[in-house]
Amino acid sequence: MGLAFSQRGVRQYRLDVSTMVRARAAADALIGRLAQVGANAGDDEDTRHSKALLVLISVLILPISLLWGGLYLAFGAPSGVLAFVYFVVSLGAIAAFARTRDFSVLLRIELLDILLAPNLSMIPLGGFITSTGVGVWGILAPMGALVFGGVRSGIRWYVAFLAVFLGSGVVGEILANTSPLPAWFTTTMLALNIAVGGTMVFTLLALFAKQRQDALAALRVEQDKADNLLLNILPRSIANRLKADSHTIADQFGAASILFADVVDFTPFSEDLPPAEVVGVLDHLFSHFDDLAERYEVEKIKTIGDCYMVAAGVPTPRPDHAQALAGMALDMVEAMRTSDEVGHLGLELRIGINSGPVVAGVIGRKRFLYDLWGDAVNTASRMESQGTPGRVQITRATHDLIADEFECEPRGTIAVKGKGDMDVWHVVGRRPQAVADDRPDPAGVVEAALGG
Repeated sequence: MGLAFSQRGVRQYRLDVSTMVRARAAADALIGRLAQVGANAGDDEDTRHSKALLVLISVLILPISLLWGGLYLAFGAPSGVLAFVYFVVSLGAIAAFARTRDFSVLLRIELLDILLAPNLSMIPLGGFITSTGVGVWGILAPMGALVFGGVRSGIRWYVAFLAVFLGSGVVGEILANTSPLPAWFTTTMLALNIAVGGTMVFTLLALFAKQRQDALAALRVEQDKADNLLLNILPRSIANRLKADSHTIADQFGAASILFADVVDFTPFSEDLPPAEVVGVLDHLFSHFDDLAERYEVEKIKTIGDCYMVAAGVPTPRPDHAQALAGMALDMVEAMRTSDEVGHLGLELRIGINSGPVVAGVIGRKRFLYDLWGDAVNTASRMESQGTPGRVQITRATHDLIADEFECEPRGTIAVKGKGDMDVWHVVGRRPQAVADDRPDPAGVVEAALGG
C-alpha cells in the first residue's frame, strides 16, 4: 500500500513538474511573440527592448481593465464604462503599432489612456476616498514616460498626473458626495487598486531594471573585449594612460635594450607557398616568440614583415633590460633548432641587440602603435641586418651590461651603415655561475620548508 502511494506521489510530482515546464515554455513563447509586435529589422538592441517592454505592460493591463470594468458595472457604477474605453483604445493602439511600427505614437496613446481613464473614473464615484483608489493607476503614465522617454518626459507627465488626479478628485467631491458602491466593495477595491496597481508599477520598474542590468552586462563584455584588443596592441600601462588621457604619450628612457630578429631568406622560402601557409608559418613562429616575451617580461613592439622587434626597459624601466633580451635571444635561437618548438619549420634567425637611451610613444589615432625611436633603435636594427645567421650579435653597449652573466665571443670590428666601424660580439650562452644563480638554492628551500 505504502509503495503504491509512493509511486502515485512520484507520478503526481512528475506531472506537476511537466505542467510547470509546459506553462513556462508557453509563457516564454507568448512573451517572445509579443516582443515581435512592431519590431523593425533596423532597430538597435535598446529600441527592441523598449518596444517589447511597452507592449508587454500594455497587454498585461488589458485583462485587468476588463475585469475592473465588469466589477464596477455589476455594482452599479457607470464609471466602469471608462475601463472598457481604456481597453478599446489600448488594444487599437497596439494593433496600429503592429502595422506602423511607430513607437512614439504608441507610447503617447498608452500614456494618455492610462492617465485619463482611471482618474476620470473618480468623478462619478464621488472623489478621492469613495472612488476606491482607482486613480492610483494613473501613476503608470509618468512612470512609463520616465522609463521610455527619460527624466524630462517623466517630469512633464508627472505634473500632468498631479493636475488630472487632483482635479478629478476635487470635481468628484463637489459633484457627488456619495458613492453608488457598497462600503465593503469600496474597501475591497481600494485594497486591490493599490495592490494590483502597485504591482504593475513594480513590474514595470523591475523589467526596466532587468533590461538595464542586461545592457550594462553586455556593455561590460564589450568593454572587456575592447580592453583586451587594446592590450594586444599597446602595453598595459600605456593603454591605461591612453584611456585616462587622450593627449600625446611620449617618454624618454635613459637605459633600454632593443632586439630585432629576422628570418633568414624568408622571401625565397615563401615564394612557392600558398598565402595561407605563409601567414600560418609566421603566426606559429611569432606566437612562440610572444610566449618567450611574456616569460621574460619584455615588451613586444611590432612585427615588420618577417622581422620581430622586442624591447626591455620600456615602458617600465628595469636594471636587467639587457640580460632579459640576451636570455630571450638565446632561447629564440635554440627554439629554431628544437623539433618540438619551431625547429620543424626549417628556418633560421639573425638577431641583433643594442642598448641605450630611447624615446617611446604612441602614434596614430585610428590604429594605435607603440613605437621606439633613437640611435639605439637604429643601431639594434643594423646589428640584425649585418649579423650572422643563427647567431645573436650585440654592440659594446650591450656587451658591457651582460658580460658578467653571459659568455660572449668577439666578432671583431665591422663597418656599420651610418655608424662607421664598430666592435661587435656574439652571445654564446649563459655563464655557469649565472645559470646556478638562476636555480633555487636547495639548502634555502629545505630551510624554508623547515620554517628556519
